[in-house]
Amino acid sequence: MPTSPITPLKSLRTSTFHIPAFNLIPNTSIQHKPLLIYHSVFPPSTTPSLIESHLSTIGVVRPQWRYTMYSTTHFHSSTHEVLCISSGKARLCFGSDKNPQRAEVVLKKGDVAVVPAGVGHQLLEDLEGGFEMVGSYPGGRSWDMCYGVEGEEGRMEGIKGLGWFERDPIYGDEGPVLGV
Repeated sequence: MPTSPITPLKSLRTSTFHIPAFNLIPNTSIQHKPLLIYHSVFPPSTTPSLIESHLSTIGVVRPQWRYTMYSTTHFHSSTHEVLCISSGKARLCFGSDKNPQRAEVVLKKGDVAVVPAGVGHQLLEDLEGGFEMVGSYPGGRSWDMCYGVEGEEGRMEGIKGLGWFERDPIYGDEGPVLGV
């Protein structure tokens, strides 16, 4: 299957967010890797299948699902996550909606979020209806669900040992994840 054309790296606009720990949500405090947003990577005509094909061709992450984002703050302690917006537009919260140092962003079809393990995230508002993402993980790692509640503290220890990306999940041998 062919891959989707993407925005050339030299034209890519990115946003980075360092989000401090909040209550029992570690955010970017453990590995000190930022939340990265790649704006308008994929053109509006790109289908979810083409996104999956592109990710599989680059080979850094494996697409595992197509869905919206949960409206409850959650994070993953077992893996980093790459979220490619495949449909719609939504206001998302990273870092917990109660965290005064959270990042609230509007992402739309074609954007990509690279979410480090430990960063809380949730859907605040689906702005157009039908918001959907392709969720992918390095090397096909399994993801867990953590909610920042008592009893999860031991799972956060695993975040320390997770390796960071050796290649960019969208651009391969070059790209924003390699410069953080």
